[in-house]
Amino acid sequence: MQSDCVSVWNNCLQMIREQVGDQSYKTWFSPIVPIRLDNAVLTIQVPSQFFYEWLEEHYVTLLRRAIDSELGKEGRLEYSIIVDKGNEQNKPYTINIPTHSNNRNNGHNSNFSNSNYNDYKSPFALKSIDNLYQTSHLNQQYTFESYIEGDCNRLARSAGFAVASKPGITSFNPLMIYGPVGLGKTHLVQAIGNEIKQTLRDKFVLYVSSEKFTNQFIEALKNNNVQEFTNFYLQVDILIIDDVQFLSGKEKTQEIFFHIFNHLHQSGKQIIMTSDCPPRDLKGLQERLLSRFKWGLSADLQQPDFETRIAIILRKMESDGITIPEEVVEYLAYSVDTNIRELEGVLISLIAHASLNRREIDLELAKQTLKNIVHDIETEVGMDFIQKTISEYFKISTDDMKAKTRKKEIVIARQTAMYFAKEYTNHSLKSIGYHFGGRDHSTVIHAVQSVNDMMETDSRFRSSMDELKKKMKMKAV
Repeated sequence: MQSDCVSVWNNCLQMIREQVGDQSYKTWFSPIVPIRLDNAVLTIQVPSQFFYEWLEEHYVTLLRRAIDSELGKEGRLEYSIIVDKGNEQNKPYTINIPTHSNNRNNGHNSNFSNSNYNDYKSPFALKSIDNLYQTSHLNQQYTFESYIEGDCNRLARSAGFAVASKPGITSFNPLMIYGPVGLGKTHLVQAIGNEIKQTLRDKFVLYVSSEKFTNQFIEALKNNNVQEFTNFYLQVDILIIDDVQFLSGKEKTQEIFFHIFNHLHQSGKQIIMTSDCPPRDLKGLQERLLSRFKWGLSADLQQPDFETRIAIILRKMESDGITIPEEVVEYLAYSVDTNIRELEGVLISLIAHASLNRREIDLELAKQTLKNIVHDIETEVGMDFIQKTISEYFKISTDDMKAKTRKKEIVIARQTAMYFAKEYTNHSLKSIGYHFGGRDHSTVIHAVQSVNDMMETDSRFRSSMDELKKKMKMKAV
């Protein structure tokens, strides 16, 4: 069989050499090594992924004609790509790729073979890998209906819905959703997967974290099942891979993902990814992989604004069948402006405190609950401490500070407190304004600027600020 594959390939080369220049022949065809011939499938080994892509892009028609001439219309070509050249102790590591499964047009104007990925299915039931491969690993609670839309996520949600309607057809392929933790990336991409499964039941949707993908690949390497691992992923119609930043530094995992990414994309399959930052900021990933991440659309998720946080709380209350006073809902939405996960955690803690202590949920209970956990969300210098410290220093009440009065001494105290809230907490400008009588963010900006101006022009005020800063720093220690 070895001699047969060599003779068949040599005959193909004779035909190819007549069609290309000497330099092209030496560069792109001389390095190819025939590996085997099995059931009209000729396997050739190429030195790299780039080499394979160049052949497919520039010489696929010529190769098709050569294979047709030698093996007939049923002949097919398979590539064996050297991913790792190995060393004296380790053999080269290769992966095999069947040629594309596009239909022929007039015999020669498309990629090889009438085959499809089903021809390359294998059981792929590795002992140490999850045996439930044919399930999609989606959480059915993650849907578009339960995903609250706001200015912070509108682009990402709209793009996700477009992809769910026409996976692999829109220009959003790949779709990259990025943003810090706790903003709903996993919810959104799984909502896309669930929507596709509901409307396009013949599609194979698979959600996998990058960590699980890496562990599966390691197990496949250990058990000599890399080809089965690869073939399995080539059957996926919609691949959703979470937290691709964790592929950083994992060279062989990136190689195999690069190959899978290419074939899925070239076959019109949809790829959806999440990351904690945009592709341009990802570190430790191969440049060619990053370039492919930029092919489609990258959409960011931002911290939810006040209105969106209100909507999230109301939706959570509705799903849990509970009622919370409006003033408590607003207090929570203003006090926790970091991310959705923190907000939901605070809400769960509040409900638990009310249940365990057999108390009605009110503003006082909400404040007590946040005192126990808010230091994980902001800093040790909380809003209450700032207001109390400033009011005592200026000999006014905290109620005066929040009132509408324009008395000079109270205005200065209020502006000073706003300044320290901006410096020592993670509250947004809108949230700070809320804690000072419901003022807007522009009032906070003006307050901070006024304090800075007074420190530059008034030495007595500057001394007072230095004294107050010491109190803040002592609390923060």
